Amino acid sequence: MAEDQAASAVEGAARMTMLHRQASLGYQVNHLARLLENRLRDQIAHTGVKPGQFAQMLALYEEDNLTQHELCERVGIDQSTMAHTLRRMERDGLISRTVDPDDRRRSRNKLTDHARELEPELTELARQVNTRATTDIPAEEIEAFMATLARIIADLERH
Repeated sequence: MAEDQAASAVEGAARMTMLHRQASLGYQVNHLARLLENRLRDQIAHTGVKPGQFAQMLALYEEDNLTQHELCERVGIDQSTMAHTLRRMERDGLISRTVDPDDRRRSRNKLTDHARELEPELTELARQVNTRATTDIPAEEIEAFMATLARIIADLERH
């Protein structure tokens, strides 16, 4: 009897400390990101662009001819991952790299004409994925969700 009560107390404590996936912000946001990435991959596969290259493409569409360090800051990934991605993008004909005239140790990453030609299609396909993901959600809820995400991201980047 005492052993059963002790076991029950341990199980109860474990349940109280357990973090359920549905209650975890990190899990839910990560799951959403994976689902969106999979949809995006399916939509853009015929272009030859990979989802792992998409954030860099968007950053370069916003401002071209950036250094690796500048891209890391804008996209929020580490230098080694960025270096690998940029090598693949260069190999795939999406960017060209030139020596920075202000600092010969750095290179500048510039979108190729091919990548520029893909911009309207890639951005439209991404919009379609986002629209599909939010079809049944009122616009004001999406705006509130995006504002909340921006606040969470800003808070995490500060600390």
